[in-house]
Amino acid sequence: MSVDGPARRTDRARARLAVALVPFALPWSVQLFSRADATLLFPWGLVNTSPPTVTTLYGFLFVYTAGLPGFVVSWPLSVCCALVGVAGVAVGAATGREDRRVTAAAFACAGVAQLSLAWGFSLQPSRTAWPTGTLVCWVVALVLVRR
Repeated sequence: MSVDGPARRTDRARARLAVALVPFALPWSVQLFSRADATLLFPWGLVNTSPPTVTTLYGFLFVYTAGLPGFVVSWPLSVCCALVGVAGVAVGAATGREDRRVTAAAFACAGVAQLSLAWGFSLQPSRTAWPTGTLVCWVVALVLVRR
């Protein structure tokens, strides 16, 4: 008979929270240009390699750009979905009550939104966008729904 004591539940909750935070440390889209430079799109902003610069999500949406194409809206949408997933895991860790299906669905939706963002960027001339965030969010969703 296995005893699931408070210490084990706490360890499991911490592990789930760590898994839920993984997407925030990895690029969600890797965009390659014909000039051999790249842009790494993170949930918090983007990093350009040539010249090396960092632009926050807020700056990109409200300060530096005007008249953004519609597909760019999927970037903040995917971040909101992922934050809902993290909130679900955090609430579950604090209260012991979490609907894993809702948490997994939030990360799955974040992955779909990132796929549409990468697709939109890939349609631009001389640019290829790899939807790495889609894969990461979907793996996180699978791990969280099963653990």
